[in-house]
Amino acid sequence: MKLPLSLLCLTILTQSLFSAEYPVRWQVTEGLSNPESSYYDAESGYIFLSHVNGAGKDKDGNGYVSKVSLRGKVVKQHWVTGLNAPKGLRSHDGVLWISDIDTVIAVSIDNGEEITRYEIKDAGFLNDLAADERGNIYVSDMLNSRVYQINDDKVSVFAEGEYLEHPNGLLAVGNRLYCGGWGTGFNSADFTTKELGRFFYIDMDTKEKHLVTSEPTGHLDGIEIDGKGGFFLTDWVAGTVMHICARGEVTEIMKYEKGSADLAYLPRKKLLILPHMKDNTLTAFRVTPPR
Repeated sequence: MKLPLSLLCLTILTQSLFSAEYPVRWQVTEGLSNPESSYYDAESGYIFLSHVNGAGKDKDGNGYVSKVSLRGKVVKQHWVTGLNAPKGLRSHDGVLWISDIDTVIAVSIDNGEEITRYEIKDAGFLNDLAADERGNIYVSDMLNSRVYQINDDKVSVFAEGEYLEHPNGLLAVGNRLYCGGWGTGFNSADFTTKELGRFFYIDMDTKEKHLVTSEPTGHLDGIEIDGKGGFFLTDWVAGTVMHICARGEVTEIMKYEKGSADLAYLPRKKLLILPHMKDNTLTAFRVTPPR
């Protein structure tokens, strides 16, 4: 569809205004291959970045994880290789966990070597990862509207059903597992939905769902805490970055094209690190949470 020149200019201006509010600290623009998840590991002080490097469902062996400094220098482009379409990343006790279509891989952060892997036969499309304080690992399965748990070397279904709204993003905070729903009425052929997903959490003890946003919110992807009781989230399809406070109020703070993926946020540095899958960029912004 060809937009009228006036409307096109307005769209570009709107996107520029969103971006201009948040200074860019650095940006990586070369050598990235469909970057999906950026994750900051506080113990090592490095950012880890997963690269799908192809289609998100293809077992092609092209995927990899990069190691990046907090100043935006790519320390090692192909730090972990031989993956298919890696997405979610999360660490616990010196181990980086990686989701990869139907497999979860554990890698030593010290040397990048694989420790173990878990192939989940029933998995449809593994996406994001979360780790709780005890070291339990949670991984979302968007296709099956399911969340798996890895505990004591065993994989089990933590929760499943349409009430999970085909979860994408995950984040464990205390006894809550926060979930970013992709949406309901999910079409596995093209990943469209009839309704947008909401932001909610699952009580880890009771498995009960509690809504943070009561209305359909987006095709939600990355989730990070803002350090003040709220959260930053991305909408992959709309290309937006939003802030959601504890009361559920949603503020759109950035707007790009489709592909804004799993972000990282460092509250003390007020640094929001956003991978964009379609543009093949990794950008660090200075962002203070809205009041």
